[in-house]
Amino acid sequence: MASDKKASFLEVTAKDGEYLLGIKRLRRLYCNVGIGFHIQVLPNGKITGVHNENRYKISPVERGVVTLYGVRSGLFVAMNDKGKLYGSGHYNDECKFKENILANNYNAYESAAYPGMYIGLSKMGKSKRGNRVTPKMTMTHFLPRI
Repeated sequence: MASDKKASFLEVTAKDGEYLLGIKRLRRLYCNVGIGFHIQVLPNGKITGVHNENRYKISPVERGVVTLYGVRSGLFVAMNDKGKLYGSGHYNDECKFKENILANNYNAYESAAYPGMYIGLSKMGKSKRGNRVTPKMTMTHFLPRI
Protein backbone atom coordinates (compact mmCIF):
# COMPACT_ATOMS: atom_id res chain seq x y z
CA MET A 1 0.00 0.00 0.00
CA ALA A 2 2.85 2.41 0.80
CA SER A 3 4.38 1.65 -2.59
CA ASP A 4 1.05 2.61 -4.28
CA LYS A 5 1.11 6.02 -2.57
CA LYS A 6 4.74 6.50 -3.54
CA ALA A 7 4.00 5.56 -7.16
CA SER A 8 1.06 7.96 -7.40
CA PHE A 9 3.15 10.76 -5.83
CA LEU A 10 5.89 10.20 -8.43
CA GLU A 11 3.31 10.29 -11.24
CA VAL A 12 1.87 13.59 -10.00
CA THR A 13 5.38 15.05 -9.60
CA ALA A 14 6.34 13.94 -13.12
CA LYS A 15 3.14 15.42 -14.56
CA ASP A 16 3.72 18.71 -12.71
CA GLY A 17 7.26 18.86 -14.11
CA GLU A 18 6.01 18.21 -17.64
CA TYR A 19 3.35 20.88 -17.17
CA LEU A 20 5.92 23.52 -16.23
CA LEU A 21 8.26 22.78 -19.11
CA GLY A 22 7.64 24.73 -22.28
CA ILE A 23 5.19 27.33 -20.93
CA LYS A 24 6.33 30.69 -22.22
CA ARG A 25 5.33 33.85 -20.38
CA LEU A 26 5.58 37.08 -22.34
CA ARG A 27 6.68 39.66 -19.76
CA ARG A 28 8.60 42.90 -19.22
CA LEU A 29 11.28 42.74 -16.51
CA TYR A 30 11.14 45.90 -14.41
CA CYS A 31 13.88 46.81 -11.92
CA ASN A 32 12.99 49.52 -9.38
CA VAL A 33 16.52 50.91 -9.06
CA GLY A 34 17.34 54.56 -9.68
CA ILE A 35 14.34 55.93 -11.55
CA GLY A 36 13.30 52.45 -12.72
CA PHE A 37 14.42 50.45 -15.73
CA HIS A 38 13.31 47.56 -17.88
CA ILE A 39 16.11 45.20 -18.82
CA GLN A 40 16.93 45.00 -22.53
CA VAL A 41 19.20 42.96 -24.78
CA LEU A 42 20.52 44.98 -27.70
CA PRO A 43 21.08 43.27 -31.08
CA ASN A 44 24.86 43.58 -30.52
CA GLY A 45 24.55 41.47 -27.32
CA LYS A 46 24.93 44.29 -24.80
CA ILE A 47 22.51 44.24 -21.85
CA THR A 48 21.33 47.51 -20.30
CA GLY A 49 18.35 49.09 -18.60
CA VAL A 50 15.93 51.30 -20.51
CA HIS A 51 12.78 53.21 -19.66
CA ASN A 52 10.92 51.82 -22.68
CA GLU A 53 9.33 48.47 -22.13
CA ASN A 54 10.96 45.47 -23.81
CA ARG A 55 9.24 42.12 -23.88
CA TYR A 56 10.86 38.84 -22.89
CA LYS A 57 9.78 35.27 -23.19
CA ILE A 58 10.39 33.69 -19.81
CA SER A 59 10.48 29.94 -20.36
CA PRO A 60 10.96 27.27 -17.70
CA VAL A 61 13.59 24.68 -18.59
CA GLU A 62 13.62 22.89 -15.21
CA ARG A 63 11.67 23.35 -11.99
CA GLY A 64 12.56 26.87 -10.80
CA VAL A 65 15.01 27.48 -13.68
CA VAL A 66 14.11 29.77 -16.59
CA THR A 67 15.56 31.32 -19.72
CA LEU A 68 15.07 34.97 -20.64
CA TYR A 69 14.67 35.51 -24.39
CA GLY A 70 14.56 39.05 -25.80
CA VAL A 71 11.76 39.15 -28.35
CA ARG A 72 13.00 42.22 -30.22
CA SER A 73 16.71 41.26 -30.35
CA GLY A 74 16.23 37.50 -30.73
CA LEU A 75 18.93 36.84 -28.09
CA PHE A 76 18.99 35.00 -24.78
CA VAL A 77 20.21 36.73 -21.61
CA ALA A 78 23.35 34.87 -20.52
CA MET A 79 26.06 35.26 -17.87
CA ASN A 80 29.68 34.14 -18.22
CA ASP A 81 31.95 32.76 -15.48
CA LYS A 82 33.14 36.28 -14.57
CA GLY A 83 29.55 37.44 -13.95
CA LYS A 84 29.27 39.55 -17.11
CA LEU A 85 25.84 39.64 -18.75
CA TYR A 86 25.64 39.26 -22.53
CA GLY A 87 23.17 38.37 -25.26
CA SER A 88 23.60 34.89 -26.71
CA GLY A 89 22.24 33.80 -30.07
CA HIS A 90 22.36 30.15 -29.01
CA TYR A 91 20.83 28.48 -25.98
CA ASN A 92 23.45 27.04 -23.58
CA ASP A 93 23.97 26.48 -19.84
CA GLU A 94 24.94 30.15 -19.33
CA CYS A 95 21.39 31.11 -20.38
CA LYS A 96 19.74 29.34 -17.43
CA PHE A 97 18.71 31.33 -14.35
CA LYS A 98 17.12 30.24 -11.10
CA GLU A 99 14.03 32.36 -10.51
CA ASN A 100 13.92 33.19 -6.79
CA ILE A 101 10.75 34.82 -5.47
CA LEU A 102 11.67 37.35 -2.77
CA ALA A 103 9.67 38.45 0.28
CA ASN A 104 8.80 41.80 -1.40
CA ASN A 105 7.15 39.94 -4.35
CA TYR A 106 10.04 40.76 -6.69
CA ASN A 107 12.19 38.07 -8.34
CA ALA A 108 15.95 37.64 -8.31
CA TYR A 109 17.58 35.72 -11.15
CA GLU A 110 20.61 33.66 -10.13
CA SER A 111 22.85 32.03 -12.71
CA ALA A 112 22.24 28.27 -12.73
CA ALA A 113 25.70 27.67 -14.21
CA TYR A 114 27.50 29.92 -11.68
CA PRO A 115 25.66 29.88 -8.32
CA GLY A 116 25.88 33.07 -6.28
CA MET A 117 25.89 35.35 -9.34
CA TYR A 118 22.78 37.44 -10.01
CA ILE A 119 21.38 39.65 -12.76
CA GLY A 120 21.54 43.28 -11.64
CA LEU A 121 21.24 46.82 -12.99
CA SER A 122 22.96 49.94 -11.63
CA LYS A 123 20.99 53.09 -10.86
CA MET A 124 22.22 54.45 -14.21
CA GLY A 125 20.85 51.41 -16.11
CA LYS A 126 24.13 49.59 -16.74
CA SER A 127 24.39 45.87 -16.13
CA LYS A 128 26.30 44.89 -13.00
CA ARG A 129 28.65 41.94 -12.75
CA GLY A 130 26.88 39.00 -11.14
CA ASN A 131 29.68 38.39 -8.64
CA ARG A 132 29.35 41.96 -7.26
CA VAL A 133 25.67 41.86 -6.32
CA THR A 134 23.52 39.92 -3.87
CA PRO A 135 19.76 39.32 -3.70
CA LYS A 136 19.61 41.72 -0.73
CA MET A 137 20.45 44.62 -3.08
CA THR A 138 17.48 46.26 -4.84
CA MET A 139 19.45 46.29 -8.10
CA THR A 140 18.80 42.54 -8.36
CA HIS A 141 15.02 42.81 -7.74
CA PHE A 142 12.96 42.40 -10.90
CA LEU A 143 9.21 42.47 -11.31
CA PRO A 144 7.88 40.46 -14.26
CA ARG A 145 5.09 42.67 -15.62
CA ILE A 146 2.45 41.72 -18.16
